[in-house]
Amino acid sequence: MLIRIYKISEIFSREVGEKIATRGWIYRKREFSNKIFIIIRDSTDVIQCVIEKNNGYFDEAKKAGIESSIIVEGIVREDPRAPKGKELHLLSLKVIGDSVDFPITKYASREFLLDIRHLAIRSRRLTAIFKIRDTVFRSVHEYFRSNGYYEVQCPMFITAAVEGGATLFPVEYFNNKKVYLTQSSQFYLEALIYSLEKVYTIAPSFRAEKSRTRRHLTEFWHAEAELAWSGIKDIMVVEENLITYVIQKVLENNIEELKFLGRKISKLEDVKPPFYRMTYDEVIEWLNRKGIDIKWGEDLGADEERIFTSNFDKPIFVYGYPTSVKAFYHKNDPNNDKITLSTDLLAPEGYGEIIGGGERIESEQELINKIISFGLDPNDYKWYIDLRKYGSVPHAGFGLGMDRLVMWITGVESIIDTLPFPRTIRRVFP
Repeated sequence: MLIRIYKISEIFSREVGEKIATRGWIYRKREFSNKIFIIIRDSTDVIQCVIEKNNGYFDEAKKAGIESSIIVEGIVREDPRAPKGKELHLLSLKVIGDSVDFPITKYASREFLLDIRHLAIRSRRLTAIFKIRDTVFRSVHEYFRSNGYYEVQCPMFITAAVEGGATLFPVEYFNNKKVYLTQSSQFYLEALIYSLEKVYTIAPSFRAEKSRTRRHLTEFWHAEAELAWSGIKDIMVVEENLITYVIQKVLENNIEELKFLGRKISKLEDVKPPFYRMTYDEVIEWLNRKGIDIKWGEDLGADEERIFTSNFDKPIFVYGYPTSVKAFYHKNDPNNDKITLSTDLLAPEGYGEIIGGGERIESEQELINKIISFGLDPNDYKWYIDLRKYGSVPHAGFGLGMDRLVMWITGVESIIDTLPFPRTIRRVFP
């Protein structure tokens, strides 16, 4: 008769004295002369197992190394010293895949753990982060789909820069043609609003920024949306509702993971609309009062955003950025040609920008003039300009850095911990 294999999380709801079989990997192990304590982990939880010397499987348990995969059968017992107050007293143990000299110890350096990331991702900490990441991605999809957006897919190979040539990764294509890895799907999403009106995508983006900050990756995950018949105020409401929805879903599904990571739950529970709204001018004045030397017309860097957002308990919209610090496709404010109808959403607690967006230029000639004023060639953007010739409409959109959002929600110190295999200017392995 086959015995049901229980997930570890299911065992804690079973009756004391019940015979249970489970499987997983050896997470921790303590040996004594007459018994061995084994902590087994699976994707759901960990449980302590005890095997005594008079058990015929004692020697096999003794030989099994850290991270060996095993199947065990045992009796559920109460023990207040065990995690969650229950443990398994083993009747049998079978090693499925042996593990000899697992290289990770509590003394392993961060660089070493990144070198063997393929093994380090088994840690309970990273597992907790990745579970939260799953909820974040799933809930972003849910929000868009439940609000009338169509999911679309856009190319990763592009021929013209979205954000700027200095941050493009060149790729050698067929017939000696040079193309680039995409920085953003925005232009393609803009083309799709003329048929679908409200569109979004979640896909990788690539930026060759030579930045070593705790929030930069060279390959990152990007949720982008574009909306026809919309302006800056419309997308600010969308962003506000989207972030609130994602956080609510994480609080519903990942309280245990947040607690394990030491995240202050109350800080997430307080994130509710409306978010704060401040002009770029107000932020510059605020920073100057705090002794930060930043002049009007300079972009907010990571340090300025960290100092500024550390004083807030929920996200802040900053809008009205100078024309010179925002990309050419942002529409200028008709009442003040020196600023754009753009906005960044900054996460609180020092985390800084997670979303950038704004109104797009809908006029063909205005777009051409802006491209030229940025020292770019309109011929490189011919098809993008073409969109303005045939039934152009006011429209707006934004890009959300998914990894940065996960970083803030989980409360981790570095963005490299938010995804399994991070890519930075110094790391492309494994």
